[in-house]
Amino acid sequence: MNDKVYNALFLCTGNSARSILAEAFLNRIGQGRFRAFSAGSQPKGEVHPYTLQLLKTMNYDTSFARSKSWEEFAAPDAPKMDFVFTVCDDAANEACPVWPGQPMTAHWGVPDPAAAQGNDAEMHFAFADAYRMLDNRISIFVSLPMNSLDRLALQRRLNEIGRHLPETG
Repeated sequence: MNDKVYNALFLCTGNSARSILAEAFLNRIGQGRFRAFSAGSQPKGEVHPYTLQLLKTMNYDTSFARSKSWEEFAAPDAPKMDFVFTVCDDAANEACPVWPGQPMTAHWGVPDPAAAQGNDAEMHFAFADAYRMLDNRISIFVSLPMNSLDRLALQRRLNEIGRHLPETG
């Protein structure tokens, strides 16, 4: 039995919505096997209020949630990442820092709920939909047989998860 705890970093530009949702969800369902973090290339400095509201509605402790720079995780004393996932197209196209330990990377793009327009119900739906997409991908990820996949097979699976785009609604 492998007792390794895998560290995963979710990256987005603003680190105010998608990456925070992914961090919360992986920490919940991967408890004991995974430790999640999130960061942004250009952090907003605050978590979007709808992100916090959604997490609280789903009984998450939101005390972890803060908008922070990915530079925190490129520092020598930062936790060593095993996986780094971009969850927005902008961050996927940016030059990322060099991550110590050569973590596996994949792009799992999700539409930005903070960019959604409309009334309150439509905005809440956009955040819930982003959460649902991340839930689907992360659920597949945590079910992967980490111990029995070689690095190439695991990378292929991570890329496949990113291409898995469940229908909206």
